[in-house]
Amino acid sequence: MSEKKSAGFKQRLLVMLLLFGPAFILVLIGTSKCTHNFKQLDDFGVATNYTFVDAKGNQRDYKEFSDQVVLVTTLQITCPDDCAISMWHLDQLVYQKMRKKKEKGGVRIISFVTDGEGNPIEDMSSVQDMLYDRVENYDPELWVLASGDAKELYDFERNDERLLREGDEFFGGQAFQELLLLLDRENHLRMVLSGTTEGMIRRMNQHVSLLQKEYDQKEAQQKKK
Repeated sequence: MSEKKSAGFKQRLLVMLLLFGPAFILVLIGTSKCTHNFKQLDDFGVATNYTFVDAKGNQRDYKEFSDQVVLVTTLQITCPDDCAISMWHLDQLVYQKMRKKKEKGGVRIISFVTDGEGNPIEDMSSVQDMLYDRVENYDPELWVLASGDAKELYDFERNDERLLREGDEFFGGQAFQELLLLLDRENHLRMVLSGTTEGMIRRMNQHVSLLQKEYDQKEAQQKKK
């Protein structure tokens, strides 16, 4: 009787190995060789050592964000009705996600407020009131309003293409107002995308995640040493 039970158990075990064995082996191989490879973003060089005044009148600069990933945008005093970027999508696809992960080494948004033609605005109170009204759980330390010369920060050139272009096809005649800049912790420019559409903002959010994974991988490698 015991021999029959033993034979039956061996037969069931053999069937299970035949059914699930190959999948188990593939999973084992996959996990043992997993190195979390992912595409690293290009490095377009060091951004200018920017300074600005925030909505409270405090003087601030790039050094404060040395442990942060920074997304730079513009906002206009006419936002959200007439804005160079899609502010609603920036809020929903970027800000609402990053505020839930508020931590050191996280992401900050710095929005330079302009008059619509690319010139800085000193009084940002109306724009800040609008953000408090329109953006759920708006935190001025996560989404910082800035008064300063944004053109200096957007003054990049690569392959004979400049971000500071002018033309009637751009908002207020200034191309930079429509662009999103992604700066890493070393203040290097890692990505430039248009902020006018949902698709481009969604794509930028993906690049933000890639940059964060890059830092996560570096930190994991350092812990192994």
